[in-house]
Amino acid sequence: MLGLEKLGLLGLFLGNLLAATVIPFSSDALYIAVLAMMKEPVACFAVATAGNWLGSVVTYYMGRLGRWEWIEKWFKVKKETLEKQKEKIDRWGVWLALIAWVPFIGDVFVIALGFYRTRQIPTILLLLIGKALRFLAWTMLFIR
Repeated sequence: MLGLEKLGLLGLFLGNLLAATVIPFSSDALYIAVLAMMKEPVACFAVATAGNWLGSVVTYYMGRLGRWEWIEKWFKVKKETLEKQKEKIDRWGVWLALIAWVPFIGDVFVIALGFYRTRQIPTILLLLIGKALRFLAWTMLFIR
């Protein structure tokens, strides 16, 4: 966890922000460590949710910066493949934002939501709801 748990709420915020971008590490483990150390479930819930949500918002807008031509050229992905992926994103749309918390694939979904230009406000709100529900679940499991 890079020692972030030692920084308390600041470390929790920074760690959750970074974990929701393309930097791979467990925001769940950090959350549980800080929650156990501080025993302040409301503050931990609010800070972790805010950090993880803002990290996803950054990732979403990174995706919006992407261009089809770049993906085709640099990653050798064919236009047909991108069109098939777009069909899937169009099918599920902004609702994919609710599962952006899932390890490994969640960040890919968020980048795809940005890349394929889903509606911004609903996507960002559903990212917040999904992230909050995840930390609420951890909080409820831990404080029992």
